Amino acid sequence: MVFVPIEPLTSSLENTWMSSDSANRDLAPLIALMETEALQRGEFTLASGKKANYYLDCRRVTLHPKGAGLIGRAMLDVVLANAKESGVMPAAVGGMAIGADPITASIVTLAGGDDVDLKGFMVRKEPKGHGMGQQVEGPVTPGQKVVIVEDVITSGGSALKAVEAVEAFGLEVQYVLAIIDRLAGGAEAFAQKGLELKTLTTIRDFGLEP
Repeated sequence: MVFVPIEPLTSSLENTWMSSDSANRDLAPLIALMETEALQRGEFTLASGKKANYYLDCRRVTLHPKGAGLIGRAMLDVVLANAKESGVMPAAVGGMAIGADPITASIVTLAGGDDVDLKGFMVRKEPKGHGMGQQVEGPVTPGQKVVIVEDVITSGGSALKAVEAVEAFGLEVQYVLAIIDRLAGGAEAFAQKGLELKTLTTIRDFGLEP
């Protein structure tokens, strides 16, 4: 696969990934949009049954006309920066339906505009019951290297299911890339699987603590 470079990243953006405080000029528009559109403060019960004093609805940003572009560009920059550093360009990005689908679409759309050969895929929650019965859909083939994308990382359960599905399909996961880390054990869960979690932001960017 041929890696097609784009304009170099700024040093501040390169230092963002997996930092504990990622608020900087490059991500400021995304953080501001998430603050107004995705973040709700109050008392909420999470899917795990735990209580929280805030809730993040990232679909309000991934499906936003400005948010989609901001997220797609930031994540594509992460993928390209990592490829430049490692010398290995992934064949595709994708994740668990439906949360990861708009993220994947934004990334591959911008990649196409930059002449970067980066495809997308989606992971069904269950293998479909007709046709070829596949759980992984898209222009990917066994043996290729891919990146799992996600919106919010809490325990990492959804993304880990996506990892298991794509590995069963025969793909090799390089790392997991998410919009925001709630700092609730997700990174540690991926580390146990030998995977690195990279995120654009953490809850500390919004003045929150785990």
